[in-house]
Amino acid sequence: MLATGGSAVASFNSLKLKGAKKCVLASLIAAPEGVEKMNAEHPEVPIYTAALDRQLNSNGYIMPGLGDAGDRTFGTF
Repeated sequence: MLATGGSAVASFNSLKLKGAKKCVLASLIAAPEGVEKMNAEHPEVPIYTAALDRQLNSNGYIMPGLGDAGDRTFGTF
């Protein structure tokens, strides 16, 4: 999922440092804030997503969305 965009931006920064030339981002669900951050930092990377939800909440969770995937996976919420 693409929520705040922080992890995605860091990942593509790392890929570029290692010489990646052509990248794409595929996500099942995204928030507009994450899409905006990716477009600002890596405008050449196309983003494919199955669903664009309306926003992030104060915790950075996609709304209405899934909440935090890590929290849900590891029961830390």
